[in-house]
Amino acid sequence: MSWPVTLAMAGTGSRGRTYASYAERFPERARLVAVADPRAADRDRMAERHDINDAHRFADWRELTERPRLADAVVIATPDLEHAEAAASFARLGYHILLEKPMAPSPSACADVVKAAETSGVVFAVCHVLRYTAYTRKVREIIDSGRLGDVVGIDHLEPVGWWHFAHSYVRGNWRQAAGSGPSILTKCCHDLDWLRHLVGRPARRVSSIGGLHHFTAASRPAGAGERCDDCGAEPDCPYSAQRLYLGFLADPSRHRWPLPIVTSELTEEGVRRALREGPYGRCVYASDNDVADHQVTTIEFDGGPVATLTMSAFTPMARRMTRIMGTHGYLDGDGGQITVTGFATGRTERTETAAETDDESASGGHDGGDYGVMQAFTHAVATGDTSQIRSSPRESLESHLMAFAAEDSRASGGTPVALAVR
Repeated sequence: MSWPVTLAMAGTGSRGRTYASYAERFPERARLVAVADPRAADRDRMAERHDINDAHRFADWRELTERPRLADAVVIATPDLEHAEAAASFARLGYHILLEKPMAPSPSACADVVKAAETSGVVFAVCHVLRYTAYTRKVREIIDSGRLGDVVGIDHLEPVGWWHFAHSYVRGNWRQAAGSGPSILTKCCHDLDWLRHLVGRPARRVSSIGGLHHFTAASRPAGAGERCDDCGAEPDCPYSAQRLYLGFLADPSRHRWPLPIVTSELTEEGVRRALREGPYGRCVYASDNDVADHQVTTIEFDGGPVATLTMSAFTPMARRMTRIMGTHGYLDGDGGQITVTGFATGRTERTETAAETDDESASGGHDGGDYGVMQAFTHAVATGDTSQIRSSPRESLESHLMAFAAEDSRASGGTPVALAVR
């Protein structure tokens, strides 16, 4: 194939818009030629930005699969429950596939996705965007250099953020495990994949504890209403939808996310209407959420290294924080800055990785990871060289199986769950 790679977009939500924007930023590398989404306004808005004619606008991704192949590749950013079926259908048609995480909401469906990709022989990548940042490259370089010696332990924190968790996992699309999967999967398969990438070995046993600690009726304050616009406790509530979303109107960066998830009318009137009528105005103590809001997972890797992953709603929304303990050195990182202490010298060195982000990935989200995965994927499709794709289908599957094992362990009170070492 040749440049630019032609893309079909299945799903025009927040993630779909992010990946589509890569084609706007780098039209010499990617061109969007078809779009599918049941929401007509969102579908047409994306199509118009990319000059896509009416014949290539579809109300459902299944309609796109009923036509001869219209593009070199497809980006699947549909609701999570549709990922497996969509991936299998597009693979059969010969589309190269970039699949938003999670791959699917069950272990068997994830395995089916991998089988479909391998059988078809198409280029396939999961959007494990954390692998594609300058920070990750530097951490992996330090480990590979031997400066830390043998990695013995890793402590990793995913600070989801109090308002982000309330937005996505209490009021939003990922609030119920039956609808998309447990939060350890939907939020943290990124992190499990990242730990697997750093250790460079498969996991052999996983254990986990945690649960839904706070966002329940038992925590509901006196005087709370069903919705924030009719609530006596709202002025003092840290999860007030009024304060959160109306406050975001003054922040242009929040007009990209999360405000468009709440309403397409980014005005005070539009936000207030959405909070009166839609799910994002509900009391966080009176929602229908059931996923864990704080969970600690321990992963034992083949050969001995042990990692702990803490996922918590009760933090500021911040970059992941990681401590790596080796036999010769210690690394402390916050997603941007890395501090390494060498035991032989006692000296500490600091590196700031933000300046190392290349131009092509610099404007993408996740510290360049969003555009980084798009860069690697389009390169693979155009050239046939998949070396820039940093996780194989089987390795992507590993992170998901780790997440399912963690949830099984949590449900059983922390009983370790063994994984087959590949």
